[in-house]
Amino acid sequence: SQRLFILGAAFALAVAGAVAGLRLPIDAFPEIAPTQVKIILKAPGMTPEEVEARVVVPLEMELLGIPRQTVMRAKAKYAIADITIDFEDGTDVYWARQQVSERLAAVGDSLPGTVEGGLAPISTALSELYMFTLEGGDLSLEERRSILDWVIRPSLRTLPGVADVNALGGRARTFEVVPDEAAMVAAGIGIPELRAALEANNRNDGAGRINDGEEALVVRSLGATETTDDIAALVVRGDAEAPVRVGDVADVRIGALTRYGSVTMDGEGEAVEGIVVALRGADARAVVSGVQERLAMLEQSFPDGLRVVPFYDRSDLIERAVGTVSEALLIAVALVVAILVLFLGNLRAALVVTLILPFSALLTFLLMQTVGLSANLMSLGGLAIAIGMIVDGAIVVTENTVERLNERGGENRLHTVYRAASEVAMPTAAGTLIICLVFVPLITLQGLEGKLFAPVALTIVFALGGAMLLAMTLIPVLAAFTLRPGKGGEAFIMRILGPAFEWTLARALKLPVIVYAIAAAGVVLAGLSYAGAGKIFMPTMNEGAVVMQLASLPSINLDQSQADDLRVEAALIERVPEVEHVIARVGSDELGLDPMSLNESDAFLQLAPREDWRGPDTDWLVGEMRAVMEDFPGIESSFTQPIEMRVSEMLTGSRGDLAIKIFGTDADALARIAGEIETVVAGVDGATDVFTTSN
Repeated sequence: SQRLFILGAAFALAVAGAVAGLRLPIDAFPEIAPTQVKIILKAPGMTPEEVEARVVVPLEMELLGIPRQTVMRAKAKYAIADITIDFEDGTDVYWARQQVSERLAAVGDSLPGTVEGGLAPISTALSELYMFTLEGGDLSLEERRSILDWVIRPSLRTLPGVADVNALGGRARTFEVVPDEAAMVAAGIGIPELRAALEANNRNDGAGRINDGEEALVVRSLGATETTDDIAALVVRGDAEAPVRVGDVADVRIGALTRYGSVTMDGEGEAVEGIVVALRGADARAVVSGVQERLAMLEQSFPDGLRVVPFYDRSDLIERAVGTVSEALLIAVALVVAILVLFLGNLRAALVVTLILPFSALLTFLLMQTVGLSANLMSLGGLAIAIGMIVDGAIVVTENTVERLNERGGENRLHTVYRAASEVAMPTAAGTLIICLVFVPLITLQGLEGKLFAPVALTIVFALGGAMLLAMTLIPVLAAFTLRPGKGGEAFIMRILGPAFEWTLARALKLPVIVYAIAAAGVVLAGLSYAGAGKIFMPTMNEGAVVMQLASLPSINLDQSQADDLRVEAALIERVPEVEHVIARVGSDELGLDPMSLNESDAFLQLAPREDWRGPDTDWLVGEMRAVMEDFPGIESSFTQPIEMRVSEMLTGSRGDLAIKIFGTDADALARIAGEIETVVAGVDGATDVFTTSN
């Protein structure tokens, strides 16, 4: 009955672990963002200096002193203020947003009346999961933008895990009322009167109900304008003989909102782009899957020919990353099984030990779900590292059981298995505990290091702890069912390696000085190798996507910046066959999550399949694109990857591996010093893409 209980518990564990594994959030990269709140405010027409003085400084003064605040930084761009507040790890993001909202409301009355905006969506640097353009259909940019704003965006925002949908490019349709100064002077009407007429007459009102026999009728006053003719017909000044209407003193027409940026594509012209931004902590793969299904459904109602064309899909990276780790896990399992059969020399014993691998993995998934870990490169990598150690306890228990069954074949098999497992229980548990203690320092890391490496350590500890529990419970039960006396014996390979090991050990014990000397030389050599090796926090992950960042003269206008982007796109597609499409966005996005100036562009490159490349790797491809950019003097280029770019911005507020910040009150002196530093740093060996950012 006890053995049946253990088997039943193991089956229940397997089911629970499988369910947990299917429900684990899956992403390519662990969530490393701190608890962060962003404020995005738009101040139409204000220069960076005015934004700094009239918007940023009052806000910073009010936001100082929020409990658990660690860092506050701000960017003042033309017409945009971006303030980021980081909080201590573990701070509830909704509590943090409430604190910031209260301070923002308190200072709102002191800000200029034209300033608008508020808190950014609850997202992180890794939240941009899906990017697409609207193509085909023979529609204008304004029509495509209207479909994105009024059809696609509202629908996608209803999906679980979607924080918002960013709209870029095209033209946001508006009604424009352009005053005719001569007509206004002749009519004796000023701008305040015209504005008041527009505000007062553009709405519907309710007027209660009236009884009509047995029915009650709702009374409405319809005044909301829907067309340019409706606006032109609004009365500015009432006069029984000759009322003055808006159309008499102004030109009413269809226009577009002032643009702070645009999107260009393939060197052919402008495009309309949408970016799906996920909620913090959302399951990236589930969000992307839901977005794809909803877009496929919406496409059925689009005008003929209009289609959604994705150019960045995080699920591709997730599949590659998880596939890589899964492949490593399968290879590790196959190697472990082969080695077990080879060294144990007993197929039944090898199979008993092998069963601990899937059960330990399922238990690990269950514990990961319990503590809130996601399945990503780091956590699954920890499981791959632990594969070889998981079987240690099971090997000891199984091998000792085989030996005892062979020695005491006539005794009760259950008693023999029990005694065999009891003999090695303490040393096995102690050995596993020691290995787990090795990873405790990683678990105690704080900040970015902890968020990156703690999942690795936790996964290893979960796997080893689960393996030890199974080695003391499930493995003896399986051994009692499957192993038989007299079926063991020393493996063939051990009969070869055993004598060689004994001979080597004997010689080593006779010549300890030589052994010590070799060991000391090895330590010294290892130390010298470590001192001479390059140091890096962690290797760069190949995301399979390339982003080219362009920067030109800060005073450039939007039209010229667009023209430069189009020339660069056309040159890349023509001269680098590996680049199939280029989608570049210049300036700021609609939500303000990426407040760039008009001289800054991010170009996302869609690449051909790797087997069609002329060169070996991404570094070679970037070199080819650098060669193209040498033909564009005055445009500085740098190359990165989508996640790498956002992580750098999140950590330092700047892009790049190394950011040097200069503080002072004299803008001219800051610019001069920045230029001097750029010249010096550019001469350092290994430094590439050195540039200065400025308003």
